[in-house]
Amino acid sequence: MTNLTILIIVPLLTAIAVLFCRSSAQVKWTSFIGSIIQLGLASSLMYAYISERAMGNTAQMLFQQRYSWYSALNIEYYIGVDGISIAMIMLTAFVVSAGILISWSIQTQVKEFFFLLLLLSVGAYGFFISLDLFTMFFFLEVAVIPKYLLIGIWGSGKKEYSAMKLALMLMGGSVFVLIGLLATYFSTDLGNGIHTWDLMKISQIHIPLQTQLFIFPFLFVGFGVFTALFPFHTWVPDGHSSAPTAASMFLAGISMKLGGYGALRVAMYLMPEAAEQYSWIIVLLATIAIIYGSFATLMQKDLKYMNAYSSVSHCGFILLGIGMLTKTAIVGAVMQMVSHGVMTALFFGAIGMIYERTHTRQISELGGLLKTLPFIGTVYVITGLCSLGLPGLSGFVAEMTVFVGSWQRPDAFHRIATILAAASIVVTAVYILRAAGKSVMGPIVNEHFLHLKDASWNEKVASVLLIAAILAIGIAPFWLYNLIAPDAQIIMENIARAGLGR
Repeated sequence: MTNLTILIIVPLLTAIAVLFCRSSAQVKWTSFIGSIIQLGLASSLMYAYISERAMGNTAQMLFQQRYSWYSALNIEYYIGVDGISIAMIMLTAFVVSAGILISWSIQTQVKEFFFLLLLLSVGAYGFFISLDLFTMFFFLEVAVIPKYLLIGIWGSGKKEYSAMKLALMLMGGSVFVLIGLLATYFSTDLGNGIHTWDLMKISQIHIPLQTQLFIFPFLFVGFGVFTALFPFHTWVPDGHSSAPTAASMFLAGISMKLGGYGALRVAMYLMPEAAEQYSWIIVLLATIAIIYGSFATLMQKDLKYMNAYSSVSHCGFILLGIGMLTKTAIVGAVMQMVSHGVMTALFFGAIGMIYERTHTRQISELGGLLKTLPFIGTVYVITGLCSLGLPGLSGFVAEMTVFVGSWQRPDAFHRIATILAAASIVVTAVYILRAAGKSVMGPIVNEHFLHLKDASWNEKVASVLLIAAILAIGIAPFWLYNLIAPDAQIIMENIARAGLGR
């Protein structure tokens, strides 16, 4: 599969087909079949990409397509992929399939719910394959609006407040991104007053340092809002706590990765001199997010809030790896995007399954679930172990790669930041083991839990799908490293061309 446009067309056609379905069962099966096709296309694309590289194709971006979209502003539908893009596409396909399966019990406005989920995947795929900055921004916006509706309509608790807060924070981040992209566009000059949105052309143009220093904060902070950049992370706990299960899986598994990918692909790659100048601030904010997120999670009594604050901490590792500006750290950052994406999607899925049966997310009100819900309890424990970095699971591989890459910066500031970030693992172990011990192990605290039904077929398939991804990265990480490393090297070479390489 080398026609990247199909990645956008398939979920879009599936979403349209859903609107014509006459029953809830038809909606669910149409969505599921569409998601499986997406997963097949993504797998086929990864195979085709690896085969092209094995045959000696050294082009930076493969399977490119370019069509004029709005010639007056030189906007093009320009797409292509590298190893980092492929990793994000595979992540999206796995989370989409699992999210649709987990949502099988939705009973209200079923057609609209699945339509919005599929629309989110359209935005994500389009964003990850775009090589035109305006096209990338367009798909970023497509991936924002459905989140507001999913939380505001199908959410729980303070859903209106949470939906509005999430929408305003993410739209604010989008405004920063748009300002940065417009400034980048007008900083390019191809002659005769012609400017370009072409990411590949811009990467070859030297933008003056002072201009980079002005543009970079808009781009990085704008994308950073999506990936829980401290102190713009406050939408994460409220948004996740009120969102329906599948929306939480999409938010944490995919949407928060849009920010990390954008920060790396656009801000760091196109503004290498500014990236070096601001890197210490990125490292500082990332370290604060890691430590703050860990201790904030330690204080939570609600399973969803616990996982939401944990996501703030884990996304801090993504930003830490990006800010360190070493090849290994950047590879680790991308691996952390993929690892956290599948892990946190599974975590929210397990929490949703528990809540659907017990009608509580309070840790103190749970207990002994492993006896009555052995499958769901096991899934929760596996995900918790991945979160705390157990060797053999994806969390360990990703975080260790970030730490090794961070330690390659020999000065005291970066070494201290690395030590503090690594120390947060101890806090993570405390809150994960405490939550698992109290909620799924020990004696049964509520006699009604004795009659609970374990996971249904769709929940088992979704869980196994995500666990397989976690194990594939944790046990054999070389395939993901080999996929990402050459393109991380290209980013470092772009920094080196600016005279700032390490």
